[in-house]
Amino acid sequence: MTPILSVRQVAKRYGQRYGCREVSFDLYPGEVLCIVGESGSGKSTLLSTLAGKLAADEGEVTFRDVNGTEHDLLTLAEADRRRLARTEWGFVTQHARDGLRMNVSAGANVSERLMALGQRHYGELRATAGEWLEKVEISAERLDDRPSQFSGGMQQRLQIARNLVTKPRLVFMDEPTGGLDVSVQARFLDLLRRLVHETGIAVIMVTHDLGVARLLAHRTLVMQQGRVVEAGLTDQILDDPQHPYTQLLVSSILQA
Repeated sequence: MTPILSVRQVAKRYGQRYGCREVSFDLYPGEVLCIVGESGSGKSTLLSTLAGKLAADEGEVTFRDVNGTEHDLLTLAEADRRRLARTEWGFVTQHARDGLRMNVSAGANVSERLMALGQRHYGELRATAGEWLEKVEISAERLDDRPSQFSGGMQQRLQIARNLVTKPRLVFMDEPTGGLDVSVQARFLDLLRRLVHETGIAVIMVTHDLGVARLLAHRTLVMQQGRVVEAGLTDQILDDPQHPYTQLLVSSILQA
């Protein structure tokens, strides 16, 4: 199988300090990759660099689009990057309010990406938006409600619908369960797992919660001080961690 994303020796500097460095991995269609580590480990810097929100200083990042065309993301023109962000990528933020337009309806939030692709038929836009609300377990009757009328868990599910409506190949997620209570988090993860299975999207998720990684991720990268210190199958890493830092993370979870 050909990887959808190939990352080689990527680094991001802030002056003399590295936010992340020497990061390499491949990501395949239908795969969920979790990036874990404590605050300040570099995981969010890496995610933002891969998603083009920050400019990498070193390395190579190659994305393969739906037609099999390879794009060098570090040299890609900004207009092409925006096109990919509208069509083949999604980005789910930790706080749903940062990823939604709070002053327009739920339906408008979901339809906005479709309109950016040129769809203009009002009835079809509403129908598609309603279908996606149902897919993320929000009643289509809430189509005209604003996100501010939704609970935190519903807002996060709405953000998922907004991102997946254009059928992207790759979705970046930055701590999407961070603000959710345990029961809502479990429901959200079940939904996400089902959507990954049904759509075949690839997901790169940043989380500090090893429990989230175990439930969702096929593979996991463990970061410390900007570097990947351990990488592999999630169950293997969590059941038999090799690096002292990973061992510390796992033992802290077991003792909690």
